[in-house]
Amino acid sequence: SNIAREYRLNGPCQTIVNACSSGTDAVGIAASWLRSGLCDIVIAGGADELGRVTYNGFTSLMITDESFVKPFDRNRKGLNLGEGAAILVLESEAVRKERAVRARAFVLGYGSACDAHHLTAPHPEGDGLKRALDEAIATSGVSQDEIAFVNAHGTGTPDNDRVESRVLSEKLPKTPFLSTKGYTGHTLGAAGAIEAAFSVACLEEMRIPANIGFSEADPELPATPVRMVTEVHGRAALSESLAFGGNNAVLVLGKGEL
Repeated sequence: SNIAREYRLNGPCQTIVNACSSGTDAVGIAASWLRSGLCDIVIAGGADELGRVTYNGFTSLMITDESFVKPFDRNRKGLNLGEGAAILVLESEAVRKERAVRARAFVLGYGSACDAHHLTAPHPEGDGLKRALDEAIATSGVSQDEIAFVNAHGTGTPDNDRVESRVLSEKLPKTPFLSTKGYTGHTLGAAGAIEAAFSVACLEEMRIPANIGFSEADPELPATPVRMVTEVHGRAALSESLAFGGNNAVLVLGKGEL
């Protein structure tokens, strides 16, 4: 509401509160508003700050690591909390062409699905994530071979990384992936937006950074992240979020114009 008043925006205004998938859902919903003709430009993203309640809550769940987070590593113990924000400005093709500007990236697809399984733990087989991923790819018109990389949720918790690795191994076995939470910590409601912005930057560079914290493969995880800066090939990237409540959200982001 503050942003709407500041810029005198009179279109739809909504706050997405969907745990750790909030930022991803915000961008996906923004794209759907544009495609439906509900508005021409949308300011979308996520912001979250660290507080005592949040910190103590995650500590009580015993899913935090006192040392640096180790996404997908055999010795992972839990997440590091972080704080941050990222905002993306989305506009319709008609407005973009009228303004004669280059698009840095395109939101090609979006999928969302609930595990309906547990308050905090993901479904053991990743049922909701699979549905969200399938929906995102189907709506994007992108083939699996055109996906350059996956920006995984990768919290460094035992359950999340196990489920996500299994799903990526099944659905995208040849696609490189990483978690950027080794750089930022888990920014909760902001994570999806921050990781979408990172994904856009990586598509522009056509390379992805190393998955910080990963040094020893876990025999229970069939897929492992990249260990070094890696060149990628393809016209799209996946950015996915797994949230408390069993919420799963996936974005397919496409390369911008040259």
